Amino acid sequence: MQESRNKTAVDAEGQSRLEAIGFMIAAVVLFSALDATAKYLVTREGLPVAQVVWARFVVQFSALLLLVPAFGIMSARALFTTSKLGLQLVRSVLMVATTAFNFMAIEHLRLDQAITIVFLAPLVVALLAGPLLGEWVGRRRFMAILVGFTGVLVAVRPGFGAVHPAVVYSFAAMLAYALFMLLTRYMSRYDRPLVTLFYSMFVGTFAGAPIAFAGWHAPESALAWILLGMLGVFGGLGHWLFLHAYQRAPASSIAPFLYMQLLFMVAFGFAIFGDLPDSWTLAGAGIIVASGVYLIHREREAARGR
Repeated sequence: MQESRNKTAVDAEGQSRLEAIGFMIAAVVLFSALDATAKYLVTREGLPVAQVVWARFVVQFSALLLLVPAFGIMSARALFTTSKLGLQLVRSVLMVATTAFNFMAIEHLRLDQAITIVFLAPLVVALLAGPLLGEWVGRRRFMAILVGFTGVLVAVRPGFGAVHPAVVYSFAAMLAYALFMLLTRYMSRYDRPLVTLFYSMFVGTFAGAPIAFAGWHAPESALAWILLGMLGVFGGLGHWLFLHAYQRAPASSIAPFLYMQLLFMVAFGFAIFGDLPDSWTLAGAGIIVASGVYLIHREREAARGR
């Protein structure tokens, strides 16, 4: 009887981790679409970065308020109720900072260049998850993370001949993103995902409004208005999946799958901006995919072992 219960628990844990991986992959597809849309609005439509950042949050916040009753929450008090108010506000500011610095970077960098620098974040998360969250990464998982990171370096090696100063914005986005991911995992132990999502959108909407309106530029095409609205859709749904991924598995287990975003960034970059991936990008992408497949295999083996 006890063995049966243990096997059931192991199977449930393994299933939870696989679901988390699926949520993470879906999230990075949406985040890639978000970045590509933002780059288009800034470079092709000529909209200010601050305005594009704010649009992402205000649309997402509006949609969230409309959908709140579907989650059984009927009062504003329930949305504001948190056991870690200070950390919720810090996490929200980190999310806004990540978005702002990233959009500032992709205004000048290719999508794959910008995401490569941000890809340092999972390595930072894996290193800090142990001392900060008590989620120590195993030797094989750590090696898989390093292999994935090596794939990122291979993918963009030719593109770093002349480094644009905007890489500073990407590094700032990466650091904010790493801390944001760690706080996301930590807050999942105390607050519901909807509350955490609400705080992120609330802070982004009201803190960013003064800056956005100070340099407001009215979009000149219907497409620009539609894309501004889609920013909230991509960001909102992606963030929702992101939260659920971190609820179902440790940060060090799912962080490596963020590397797969490079594949989607290359696809969007080619489809929208005509950026063709070279042989180095394809080789790096192969390394990243292989690393991800190995991580899935290790998750299954670890579950059986336990």
